[in-house]
Amino acid sequence: MRKLIVLACSAVLVLTGSAIAAPSGVFRQAHEYGFGDKSSLDPSSKGKVFQITEKIMNRLVRPDMNGKPSPDLALSWQPNAETTEWTFRLRSGVKFHNGATFNADDVVYSLNRILDPNSDNPARSTISMITKVEAVDATTVKMTLNAPFADLPLQFTDYRIMMIPNGSGDTIGKTGIGTGPFKVVKFDPAGTTALEANMDYYDGPPGVARMEIIAIPDAQARLQAVLAGQTDMEAGITAQQKIMFADPKKYQIQEVPTGNWRGIVFRADAAPFTDLRVRKALRLAADRQAMLDLVEAGNGVLNCDTPVGPKDQYRADLKCPQDIDQAKKLLAEAGFPNGIDVEVFVATIEPTWPAMVEAYQSQAAAAGIRVKITKVPSDGFWTNVWMKKDVTVTRWNDRPADQGLHEIYGMGSKWNESFYNDKEFNDLIDNARREKDFDKRKALYVKAQERLFESASTLVPYTVTKMVATSARMHNLDAVENFSIRWNKVTVDN
Repeated sequence: MRKLIVLACSAVLVLTGSAIAAPSGVFRQAHEYGFGDKSSLDPSSKGKVFQITEKIMNRLVRPDMNGKPSPDLALSWQPNAETTEWTFRLRSGVKFHNGATFNADDVVYSLNRILDPNSDNPARSTISMITKVEAVDATTVKMTLNAPFADLPLQFTDYRIMMIPNGSGDTIGKTGIGTGPFKVVKFDPAGTTALEANMDYYDGPPGVARMEIIAIPDAQARLQAVLAGQTDMEAGITAQQKIMFADPKKYQIQEVPTGNWRGIVFRADAAPFTDLRVRKALRLAADRQAMLDLVEAGNGVLNCDTPVGPKDQYRADLKCPQDIDQAKKLLAEAGFPNGIDVEVFVATIEPTWPAMVEAYQSQAAAAGIRVKITKVPSDGFWTNVWMKKDVTVTRWNDRPADQGLHEIYGMGSKWNESFYNDKEFNDLIDNARREKDFDKRKALYVKAQERLFESASTLVPYTVTKMVATSARMHNLDAVENFSIRWNKVTVDN
């Protein structure tokens, strides 16, 4: 009988081996080293290396395969009738990488650290409606808001609002202690950061034993690293580069529609862009369809300068054809009958930036907008150029409507990169947060996007269909927006 029991158990292990197999293999991925020596493992810092933090930490709420809020460290959430209080129920038995048990005190600390007005945290605008966070018990957290807000769980899908250990703020940037499927062995932002499988991960051991995240600032160098088999994934290849990965024995390609966008930012606090007429003329001069066709081979969705993605429930249905005559008229009314000169600072961190600006340069010339393109080093672009020069390129990953509108254009937001300052817009998005009725709330968000098109200074010509190149040895990569990927599911052949 004892032998029969042993044989039966062995059969079960064989049958379920794929589910309980030990992690194996090494997955390698590049990161841009865009923040140089300010690179950090602090998930809410400007210098975070998200290619690392997304693998070592968890949120309360994660976007599922359709982008909808789903459980992560919080199992459920419930508002009161007025949606001014929210109660979150947490998972039990979750461990941090240092062995400490995750509980409500960690949530209170993590959120209060972001909300601290003295910390200048860029994620604060995302959850600024929260006035109080308190631990009801070890697995229950209650949040009090300054006004009704029905979309609070959406805010917690933000990839920067990760849960860190209570009191770890001064060290988290170096240690990266989280609850995620991988834990930090060595952090070297300028070289290779090593991660290892977290065998205590709440969803079971991950499929990969080790991950190496390698600093490669230049987009072309990152492309060559995948082609040469030195890395296993590059999420930013262009339509023109797709042909390089045609051999299915060596590579795989994913095409993922997203709300991610690329753009050109004209600082609204710098002349001549302080004039609303100039700002609108600059954007009317763009032929967005031609730009999309040239830069992305048509793989994307036309955009009328809104940060709200095409699948978002609050997306405005806007039309914005090129209008050279109106652009000229607006420039003349603003005192520039002979056009204006614009210098755009471009790096190659994002491989499509140069082509996008070159396309705009050609299109805008017809309106008397003379664009000079100045190329700058990729290393340090985010610290030395972005939000420093009057005109730069930019990019943003998909965000829920409220997050994108508040963070990118809201007055007082740390990452208001265009220094846009419009009270009418701010009132619209603030009132939308307070509106409990969905249809009325949507109408306010739509009006806010319409206001942006009339007055903002950021050209957002399209959202992209992201092309992800991987080695053929990599498997089970979710074909979704980056921050919905379940990294614990990925496997690689040895």
